[in-house]
This record gives sequence, C-alpha cells and structure tokens, in this order.
Amino acid sequence: MKNLFYLMFIVMIIAGCNGIPSSNSDSFRNPVGRVIVDDEGYMMQIGEFELKDDDVTIRNLNTPDKYGLAEEFETLTVEKGDKIKIEIDQNPPSIIVNQENEDGTIDNIEIQNNEITLPTEKGYYIYEVIAKYNEGKSTFVFDLNIE
Repeated sequence: MKNLFYLMFIVMIIAGCNGIPSSNSDSFRNPVGRVIVDDEGYMMQIGEFELKDDDVTIRNLNTPDKYGLAEEFETLTVEKGDKIKIEIDQNPPSIIVNQENEDGTIDNIEIQNNEITLPTEKGYYIYEVIAKYNEGKSTFVFDLNIE
C-alpha cells in the first residue's frame, strides 16, 4: 500500500511539473498574418518570432530564410500599382514592410491603413513583414509576380 502511495505521489508531481495549459496560454499564441488581394486572404509564411510574458520568453529563430519561406508561399500574381492589405492578428502597434526587388536591393515600403502600394514595374518581389509588439515581434514573408 505504501508503494502505491509513493507511485501516485510521483505521478502527481510529474503531472504538476508538466502543467496544464492555463487561461493565459493564449498570450503565447503566435499571431497569424494575411495578405489580402482582391478581397481574398492568403496566409503569409511565419518566420522568426519572439514573444515575452513575465518570466517566460518563447522564440523561434530556427526557420528557413526568407527565400525558403517565399518558396513555401504560393506566389501571387497581381497588377502593377495595385494596393494590397496586410492583416496581422493581435493588432501590432508597429508594422515594417521590406520589399526585395529582383536585383537584390531592398526597399522599405510605406504602409498606411494596413495597405501598401505595389511597384509600377513588372517583376518578382519578396516581401518581409515585421510586426512589433510590446511583448516581442513576429516576421512574415510572402512573394508576388507583378504583371
């Protein structure tokens, strides 16, 4: 009987150490990012992220580079000069959009009302979207063919 008590005690301690997700576990849910083209939403690929809450920090720094992430995203074909919308869950206070051109140069793109204006030149472009929160940041990637 004593052995059974110790066995149950050990099981309870192990279960307690693993923890049961609390109601605060939602605070660690990584946001989802979408690019909206012609009222159709496409989930961007999530890259690196870092989220902090009190004494806990969650990081994902071991992701493919932006080229690998762009390859995983289904390249969208759009018209030159179009506007597209960027939506990111949890409404980050700051969004930075970087556009990589075919020649490898990178431009910082102005975002207003969660919209960006696409280039007026045909070509292939990779976009990196960096969402910054008080609790961390998340990086998203998508790519476009502009006709």
